[in-house]
Amino acid sequence: MNNSQRDDLPLEEMRTEEGIELISEPKETPHVAGMTPEEIELKWYREVYKGDTMKQLTLRSVVMGALLGGFMSLSNLYVGLKTGWGLGVAITACILSYTIWKTLMAALPFLFKTDMSILENNCMQSTASSAGYSTGGTMVSAISAYLIITGVHMPWTILTLWTIFLAALGVFIAIPMKRQMINIEQLKFPSGIAAAETLKSLHAKGTEAADKAKSLGMAGAFGALIAWMRDAGIQSSWFGNPSWMPEKTALPGSIAFPGTLKGFPMSQWTFSFEVGAMMIAAGAIIGWKVAWSLLLGAVINFGVLAPWAAQAGAIDTTKLGYRAIVQWSTWAGASIMVTSGLFMFALQWKTVLRAFGGLTNIFHKRPDTVADPLAHIEVPGTWFLTGAALSGLGCIMVLHYAFQTSWWMGLVAVILTFFLAIVAARATGESDITPIGAMGKITQLTFGILAPSNMTTNLMTASVTAGAAGATADLLTDLKSGYLLGANPRQQFLAQFFGIFAGTLVVVPAFYILVPTAASLGTDQWPAPSAQVWAAVARLLSNGIHSLHPTAKLGLLVGGLVGVAIPVLELAMPKRKKYIPSAMGLGLAMVIPFWNSLSMFIGGAIALIMEKNWKTVAEKYIIPVSSGVIAGESIIGIVIALLMSTGLLK
Repeated sequence: MNNSQRDDLPLEEMRTEEGIELISEPKETPHVAGMTPEEIELKWYREVYKGDTMKQLTLRSVVMGALLGGFMSLSNLYVGLKTGWGLGVAITACILSYTIWKTLMAALPFLFKTDMSILENNCMQSTASSAGYSTGGTMVSAISAYLIITGVHMPWTILTLWTIFLAALGVFIAIPMKRQMINIEQLKFPSGIAAAETLKSLHAKGTEAADKAKSLGMAGAFGALIAWMRDAGIQSSWFGNPSWMPEKTALPGSIAFPGTLKGFPMSQWTFSFEVGAMMIAAGAIIGWKVAWSLLLGAVINFGVLAPWAAQAGAIDTTKLGYRAIVQWSTWAGASIMVTSGLFMFALQWKTVLRAFGGLTNIFHKRPDTVADPLAHIEVPGTWFLTGAALSGLGCIMVLHYAFQTSWWMGLVAVILTFFLAIVAARATGESDITPIGAMGKITQLTFGILAPSNMTTNLMTASVTAGAAGATADLLTDLKSGYLLGANPRQQFLAQFFGIFAGTLVVVPAFYILVPTAASLGTDQWPAPSAQVWAAVARLLSNGIHSLHPTAKLGLLVGGLVGVAIPVLELAMPKRKKYIPSAMGLGLAMVIPFWNSLSMFIGGAIALIMEKNWKTVAEKYIIPVSSGVIAGESIIGIVIALLMSTGLLK
């Protein structure tokens, strides 16, 4: 469903790395060895393509995708501020769209007369994926980090333009890559294969589709009920003030562990159980290895390292709690995640070479004597040139006028983004890992040299790379689904482009409401771990390592070594890889509260037990049930925040 071990934080990362959207084994693409590029494309056009005979880009598919994507962008924003992760929405959107449309056809047959075709649903998931995933990633990372560092929000007009330009740049950059990576090289893009297989199963097996949809809906209702009872409570007046019911009943936010540690209650070291199902559901999605690594890292950090640092004077014990601890532990956690991400990216040097080695092929011009049967359905190169130029110029102008970044630095950021997006896209195609974090850190390190004392420039130029690279990989993953289903790529591109505006329309105002001030970040409610990492790197590059407490410097050093040692161990002992902790899991555990790690461990354990004992049931239900719980609880959490901000709920 979607996560990846890309960088700072994993559900942004795990989206691709752990293969969360893979609900079935990917099917191999047809063998095309020995065929010319023209023969490969002609074979697909004759045998697979259906875009001229089946409805695809329709008003109803785009509207449905925009509504679902906007709805799910709220969920991603909520989860991202909690965990730093961004959940993919394609498969969940496919199931929801199919179910909602079937329900509307049954309830209002005079308005909803015909089924959506499989290609309409594919276009719908492209719009939903763009709206729900591509627009919000920068919000919980670079934008939140900007708020942490400056202490003030950027104007909403700037944030809106920034979000649109970043996503649009990524979408347009993907245009020349599509034919080379998907048509010719037939890269897997496993999450794209999974989405295509999901659509095939929904349109071929009504009973299975109905079961998945029902489970997703019931799980969503369950998550929503828990969130409402915990965060808003149930007032007896709503039920006529029955005598047996207290004036207001509510679930506690957390249940503290009994006892003390170093003379302080366990709860002040964040040792509590969080009352909620969302993080448990996230744990079921991310998988067992990351789940147990999270718990291991949390126990080490909050049970051993933090008490030691407090005794050394690195943590203010007069204000002991999550915020005080994470201001210290972020350095070790960020070091683990950054070095492991960059090192694992370096291990993909063959992918990098292939990416740049195939650069000329991306702009391959076929001989004038060879007809191009796909010319009328592929996105034309003029769209790439015009769109990339306009969106790139938009990014440069916002960087210059809003963040005082020089014109030439803005141009360097956009050009660097193009090359790094190629690498990110190829990595996604080959491994389903989108190294967004590593790409962003490369840009941060670059501008740490070019503009060593400017934290704003450091953050926002890296935001260009991370935001655009994520959108590029997302579109190519969607186009892979369309390629397998025989869709018209030009129409699917337009569906993805439309989704940018739907997601922006929802996620920008929601960000201001959920995070009214900088003080909201780094709290129990919004740990914002990804933002903490981005801000930490920017501060380190700006202020220098000498500004840190000696124990934080030691954490930075040891964390960096751990981040490199873990992938080395995995390479040296591949048969024992499952016993080696996840570097991202260990690092993440140091920038989120213990209770988050505990909940995700519980979810991972539940999923593991199900997979071992009821494999068929697990394959069928883990993804829809977990997605439903996350969507239900996060959306109600946002609704409660809205009601409280307007005074309708106290």
